[in-house]
Amino acid sequence: MESIWQKDTARVHFDELKSNKSTDVLIVGGGIAGILCAYKLKNAGVDCTLVEACEICGGITQYTTAKLTLGQGLIYDKMIKRFGEKKSKLYIEAQIKAMEEYSELCSKIDCDYEIKDSYVYSLNNRKKIEKEVEALNRLGVKAELSQAQELPFSVAGAVRVKEQAQFHPLKFLYEIAKSLPIYEHTKVKELLPNKAVTNHGEITYKKLIVATHFPILNKHGLYPLKLYQHRSYVIALKNARGVHGMYVDDQNTGMSFRSYGELLLLGGGGHRTGKGGGCWQELEEFAKQHYKNAEIVGKWATQDCLTLDSIPYVGQYSKSMQDVLVVTGFNKWEMTNAMVASNIICELVMEKTNPYATVFSPSRSVLTPQLAVNTFEAVIGLLTPTTPRCPHLGCALKYNKDEHSWDCACHGSRFTEQGKLINNPATDDNPSIK
Repeated sequence: MESIWQKDTARVHFDELKSNKSTDVLIVGGGIAGILCAYKLKNAGVDCTLVEACEICGGITQYTTAKLTLGQGLIYDKMIKRFGEKKSKLYIEAQIKAMEEYSELCSKIDCDYEIKDSYVYSLNNRKKIEKEVEALNRLGVKAELSQAQELPFSVAGAVRVKEQAQFHPLKFLYEIAKSLPIYEHTKVKELLPNKAVTNHGEITYKKLIVATHFPILNKHGLYPLKLYQHRSYVIALKNARGVHGMYVDDQNTGMSFRSYGELLLLGGGGHRTGKGGGCWQELEEFAKQHYKNAEIVGKWATQDCLTLDSIPYVGQYSKSMQDVLVVTGFNKWEMTNAMVASNIICELVMEKTNPYATVFSPSRSVLTPQLAVNTFEAVIGLLTPTTPRCPHLGCALKYNKDEHSWDCACHGSRFTEQGKLINNPATDDNPSIK
């Protein structure tokens, strides 16, 4: 399973760690969040080291649809009601600053950066769209109602935000990673206070940044309850009518559309990891109905960490771990939020005040309806008397016939039919799968 980004980009490679090492800041995880943190810290003159268990961008990052936008679903009306206008404006400001940084960086990198309008549409609820437009306008963003007439079906309405962007994520990241202090195939096997034990030596550090998609330290921060994982699917269509904008449904199970060159990228079929969903079959059936002459030239899937309130967790890992920082829970908007996270983390490392840190703080309230759902799934997973089990926290695994994998509905770990680890938070292969 390869994304189109993998097919037309040559990887960059880094050596594995060969001896013990000391660094001021250790970054664990070589996806976009970890790479941007390393890039910002190195440019600020901070001694840092990034370690990746496999290859950089080899996990979730290479399977993105790579949109840079404020149009992250219908979140702003809810955000104002939960946090108020002041904090919601800070969230918006952080996103806008991140997109401005991308614009500046991408002007110097050949990464297919393009300005596009963003649309969040609803199939049947125009009232929600109207409320979201009003909320964005209150927050200082010029948003407008649209009928999203490029789509091959009618909608109740859409939120349009102009001058957003899309790009090629691997072309961008491989370029900025070239000069960074990175070690690949260097797996952290154990984290001790100010020391990481890897498969090739020990690394001592003063500060630690955990950028492993789903945080790997279970005893702190309540992340197994504060996060859940969601799978979604993409097919690349040739000979299908493209779109000039970037489109996403207001529902997690809805469909997304964007063009890349002569290809139409159609996303959807989503479901909570470990549960049933439409998968690629839903997208293929849709393509047969609406793009009769199209040819499927690529297909892939991705997995996203979702938080309790649609805002990522960026900052101190937990109140008891002052020298450990975390970036996670990008809620399907990894590209923009990874840049936001790198700005916050860099300033926290340098002990500066960041105006957006409180909005993204991992220690904010967990009292939301989603917490009850996550707790219920965890209890069911633990009590279900089946094998195999997940080595992360012992939940029952469910066989995913569409992707031929064993998946955990509690926290999202996934394994091949032979027990090889695919997605974390589990950190090792699963011997109970035979």
